[in-house]
Amino acid sequence: MTTTISRTYFGTDGIRGTVGEPPITPDFMLRLGHAVGRVLKSQDTRPTVLIGKDTRISGYMIESALEAGFASAGVDVLLTGPLPTPGVAYLTRALRLNLGVVISASHNAFGDNGIKFFSARGEKLPDAWEQQVEAALEQAPQWVDSANLGKARRIDDARGRYIEFCKGTFSSELSLKGLKIVVDAANGAAYNMAPDVFHELGAEVIAIGCSPNGTNINAGFGATSPAALVEAVKANRADYGVALDGDADRLQLVDAAGRLYNGDELLYLMVTDRLAQGLAVPGAVGTLMTNMAVEVALRDRGVAFVRAKVGDRHVLEELVARGWQLGGEGSGHLLALDKHTTGDGIVSALLVLQAACRSGRSMAELLEGVTLFPQTLINVRLAPGSDWKSNPKLAQAQAEVTRELGDHGRVLIRPSGTEPVVRVMVEARDADQARRCAERMANTLR
Repeated sequence: MTTTISRTYFGTDGIRGTVGEPPITPDFMLRLGHAVGRVLKSQDTRPTVLIGKDTRISGYMIESALEAGFASAGVDVLLTGPLPTPGVAYLTRALRLNLGVVISASHNAFGDNGIKFFSARGEKLPDAWEQQVEAALEQAPQWVDSANLGKARRIDDARGRYIEFCKGTFSSELSLKGLKIVVDAANGAAYNMAPDVFHELGAEVIAIGCSPNGTNINAGFGATSPAALVEAVKANRADYGVALDGDADRLQLVDAAGRLYNGDELLYLMVTDRLAQGLAVPGAVGTLMTNMAVEVALRDRGVAFVRAKVGDRHVLEELVARGWQLGGEGSGHLLALDKHTTGDGIVSALLVLQAACRSGRSMAELLEGVTLFPQTLINVRLAPGSDWKSNPKLAQAQAEVTRELGDHGRVLIRPSGTEPVVRVMVEARDADQARRCAERMANTLR
């Protein structure tokens, strides 16, 4: 499990912030490239890294600064141009490189940007590695001489390689022929790849959110703005709609009726497709926020369900620790570790569509009997220094609500990581009951 470590630059998923404000500045990116390069040089005399990015205009600036930093430490660089985060993870592993670098702020607006790193195996790096980099950032640079500077070159076939990888995760016995699919790439990293994947597997594709201009990533399109997808599916009388986020590791899916399916439901479909094939699924991993209806449905199918802390990194760690393959979040971050080492929106969409194609049933039919429990979430702002954990009235109210809900609901109380707020969430089969119980507990904190 992840150990909480104090960091100066790294957050829960790399380094992220507003462009032009520390640390998302060209001078810091130069230092970061140099520091990471020195860490790599301590393990390999001539390391090579891969740098991919999304479509933000700031990617050019950051890419150039990182490239110079790596070269100054004696590290060779391969540049892919725009490539989804999971594409960088795949190519890093496939090309036997030392490190993969992604320049992206995922689902954030274009004014933000950030950096993620992947190991030689295409996996997110551990806390200990991030600590090494932070330590190197505090040291004076050690520029290599001219003869030992790193070189840079562009990989011209990165797009094609990734498209073929994605297609390879879809059953060779099936195709998408006869299906009309709307593909929304959020004007992000998968804009010129995602439509081709579905088209080459046989689908008729209508592409939206596939015209990036450097400033329109995630703006009104993509997984975080699914209304455009729902509208396009209905207008084009499509069978399905697939929406990705800016770096294409997150998925939202819509059916012909315009119904939007969240990651909890998609995870259930991925599990049940394997069960239908007679494959063993010992368990699946969700998060503290995963809808209880999915947990109950999986348990009824004989599949164990474990909750990790919120964040795809924690889901991944839990899967690895248990030797399981399938996990995900309601936001659409889904993991199938026998297909890829990290979350991949395109691959996840293919696995769900594969389930529908194989069964000959619609997604709604496959999810019959799995009705998501209503959730009530109340944010209670606290006075400075408040110790909500020791509040006896809250403890009593929580115990009473837990008894009332029994096996038909649950309570989750957790602090916000960014503001003085406690989030009180109640999930129950009955929406009114969820609201009443949440209000009862929230009132003890007000």
